[in-house]
Amino acid sequence: MCGIIGYIGEKPVVPILLSGLERLEYRGYDSAGIATLNGDKLEVRKVKGKISNLRSLIEREPIGGHMGIGHTRWATHGEPNDTNAHPHMNTAGDIAIVHNGIIENYKELKDSLTKAGKTFISQTDTEVIVQLLDYYYDGDMMQAVLKTLGSLQGSYSLGIVTKHSPDKLYCARKDSPLVVGKASHGSFIASDIPAILEYSRDVFLLDNMEVAVLTKDDIKIYNELGQEVKKDVLHVDWDVKTAQKGGFKHYMMKEMHEEPIALKDTLSPGIIEENGFMRLRDDQMPLESDYIKNIKRIFFVACGTAYHCGLVGKNIIEKQLRIPVIADIASEFRYRDPIIGPEDLVIVISQSGETADTIAAMKLAQSRGAKVLAICNVVGSTIAREADFVCYTWAGPEISVCSTKAYVSQLMMTYILILDIARKRGIFDDARISAALKELSALPEKNRILFEHKEKIQQFASRNYGRESVFFIGRGLDYAIAQEASLKLKEISYIHSEALAAGELKHGTIALLEEGTLVIAIALQKELAEKIKSNITECRVRGAKILTLVRRGDHFFDDVSDDIWEIPDTMPEYTPTLAILPMQLLAYYTSVQRGNDVDMPRNLAKSVTVE
Repeated sequence: MCGIIGYIGEKPVVPILLSGLERLEYRGYDSAGIATLNGDKLEVRKVKGKISNLRSLIEREPIGGHMGIGHTRWATHGEPNDTNAHPHMNTAGDIAIVHNGIIENYKELKDSLTKAGKTFISQTDTEVIVQLLDYYYDGDMMQAVLKTLGSLQGSYSLGIVTKHSPDKLYCARKDSPLVVGKASHGSFIASDIPAILEYSRDVFLLDNMEVAVLTKDDIKIYNELGQEVKKDVLHVDWDVKTAQKGGFKHYMMKEMHEEPIALKDTLSPGIIEENGFMRLRDDQMPLESDYIKNIKRIFFVACGTAYHCGLVGKNIIEKQLRIPVIADIASEFRYRDPIIGPEDLVIVISQSGETADTIAAMKLAQSRGAKVLAICNVVGSTIAREADFVCYTWAGPEISVCSTKAYVSQLMMTYILILDIARKRGIFDDARISAALKELSALPEKNRILFEHKEKIQQFASRNYGRESVFFIGRGLDYAIAQEASLKLKEISYIHSEALAAGELKHGTIALLEEGTLVIAIALQKELAEKIKSNITECRVRGAKILTLVRRGDHFFDDVSDDIWEIPDTMPEYTPTLAILPMQLLAYYTSVQRGNDVDMPRNLAKSVTVE
């Protein structure tokens, strides 16, 4: 959840740390801080709140140097305040660390260290790490790091600076993301690539239990035994401009406008067009025919928005391919002790590739013999590296906490996988595959056209932003859309929002409807039109105001709706890709009207790297 940045080199460190933290602020914004080593002076500046607060503090109390670490916090242990903010120092003030993750045995370690004479001032689990480093240090900092890591249970990515090694910056990771990068003027560490893109696009991805030792001229990486390991360089094609706002007021709006590009970039590598006929490229499809033919069940496992993509996949696969599918929330998957084995395919979906619950679910599935295919946006992420197969969604960096373009690119990759499975199991012939791919190829332009309705959506938001509760209803595939739409609204507007399978209204929830309650009905599946219209009517006669989302030219719901929004027509299974954009825009404009921080909603972070 938290963001980490570090630098050692020839340039002044403070501007580098602050700019890096601003690019990582989406990972948490409860507090922020930096530590710099300037000669023999190790100093910390940290404060509750956002990076802007930290900048103000440093203007009042300047620090300098050419080496340091920074942190932006999403609080787990200890309330958000100045004391609990990172970096943390040992009692002597000669070691400083930043940490992302959770130390599960911190209470036991804290009790032991307290008995050994160490004094703690914060309520964080992180402070035990810096006190352990101090406890183990006997003249060899590398050994102190290795011994400390051996004592920790849980997850961590760490940045460490110390007076004991004034020419070295240390870092390590286990189950939390961390990259290291090299530039001509120095070396970097960061939780996420955009933080260092301004300086370097050549990075190393640390594996679990690896330690990197950085100097201004070199980077060396070691395993948990202290043995040096060689790593391949990953070249990142993103540039700084791609990861910035590009003239938009918020990242979220920029990223919604990038949805057509993300859809096209995800689809294009996997298809070939010859003489007006489209087919899938075998070299881009990771699953072999023999394996696909023997799959008995499919699991979609993910969290949040990615889970809603899995619900779409489940609906389509069961309906069209007749393969049993289970869609599971990753945080529940392990704990229900699922029945799973070698004949099951597990598809995990994660934008970051670092979602802790999804990683844990993946490892459980693999331990029981199942193969795991990852749908992931970040090349070289933990999930991408450790899955048996990987399909990348080429959405580019997504900074806003509220996922938009990453979601539609996940849908696109799910559609491609479904077509590949259908082809290799002999369910769809070449003509049907070609027709489906042509429709997928049309989605980017159809998505772009939806922006022509921004003003209408903005006006609707201006009339309804003061509501305290909103209900979304749908049936079948539309229910999956409703769940994602509801999540978008609640996470950035802070309006209570609930998605319901429309047929369940009568089983309790309809009691909450009163005069003027806003109900948003997703009505895109023609075979369910009569049923959803009946549910809409049930709401309307109880005083609800109805907004209905329909396909272009569908007037069936005009007489039971107060407002009608249309999406371009497409194959029924592909409607989620278009239906979600108006809902994203509604959430955006509602949040703006309410004066909320669109890109950094309260209590949330972009990548959930702790359980």
